[in-house]
Amino acid sequence: MASATTSGSLPATLRGGSKAAGRTSSIPWYIWCAVLAVTSATIGAHWDISWHSSIGRDTFWTPAHMAIYLCGVLAGVAFGYLILHTTLSKSSPLADASVHIWGFRAPLGAFIASWGGIAMLTSAPFDNWWHEAYGLDVKIVSPPHILLFIGVYGVILGTLVLIAGHMNRTDAKSQHAARWLFLYGGGIMLVMAMIILMEYTERSALHTSLPYILVCGFTPIVLAVGSRATGAKYAATFIAGFYTVFLIALVLILPLFPAEPKLGPVYQHVTQFIPPEFPMLLIVPAIAMDLLWRRTRSWNAWKTAAVSAILYVGVLVSVEWPFANFLMSAAARNRFFGAMYLWYGLPPTSFLARNLFLPFETTAQFWRGMVLAVLLCLVAIRWGFSRGEWMRRIAR
Repeated sequence: MASATTSGSLPATLRGGSKAAGRTSSIPWYIWCAVLAVTSATIGAHWDISWHSSIGRDTFWTPAHMAIYLCGVLAGVAFGYLILHTTLSKSSPLADASVHIWGFRAPLGAFIASWGGIAMLTSAPFDNWWHEAYGLDVKIVSPPHILLFIGVYGVILGTLVLIAGHMNRTDAKSQHAARWLFLYGGGIMLVMAMIILMEYTERSALHTSLPYILVCGFTPIVLAVGSRATGAKYAATFIAGFYTVFLIALVLILPLFPAEPKLGPVYQHVTQFIPPEFPMLLIVPAIAMDLLWRRTRSWNAWKTAAVSAILYVGVLVSVEWPFANFLMSAAARNRFFGAMYLWYGLPPTSFLARNLFLPFETTAQFWRGMVLAVLLCLVAIRWGFSRGEWMRRIAR
């Protein structure tokens, strides 16, 4: 049904610099459109969560919702046009850099991003119905939100595939810019992945194993893909650094805008937008991964993944555990760390409101959790390596 060139032996039209391959010295407009789309969705998603935490869901037509669904609109319009133009135009410069699906022709990333955009737009009426049927305010993890996030991930993945394809068939100048755009897209992907885990990684839970199991089962995929796809020395550091800076910026910027709850019950006094919690220290194990991967290029992929998993989990727990103690202290209740911001519906008896950790697990439960975290991390890194290598070779 679909075919894509992913081996090191590319057709002459894709490696010889012909016009037919779409070989250019600049980033195509549709890639910039895709980058704008995923940026809009990422900002909108955090804005929407803050809106729910500060005001509640007063209407579907909030600016935050519009920012999210702008991503779906941009993806649908840009990539719908790209698919139709490549399919109908016999002289399209992307003709030889395309796959064929259901009679249509376009770069693989365009199809993936288009499907993601459709899923996002489908989730909009579903989300509206869900709120009307089950309540005006719900948790992050709900069926319509999952569909929305699948759509957003589809647009981000399609964007990364488009960038990778362009990177692999263009000249050196454009390759350099494409690598940075790819790492930027990886940072966006990491931010979105951590949104799904937000309810399970609150600072009150950071002395239990569950946050580390979830984080180590997902985030290393993005870091490994970015490293293998771009070959950049500090790819993982850049991706994790983007996540860190983005979240800190939200902590600093969102509270500057006034807001007050419009739904009950109201347990916390809120007068401004509530930001997300301070980011997890993913940048520290990311730096460790970059340093390790630079020295293990000749290793077997499974051996590298196994050592990386142990290092990633060990470093993350060793830095996040004491940092969680700091976040629970009075020293973190300031504008930079934002530990004093609590959403309006948080009961004053909750562990988070009282700055207390959730009940400790038994020693056996904790270590079983750590073993599971390492195993999931191993699989995640190995999967990330394979997908990164695939993206490094993809030409369509």
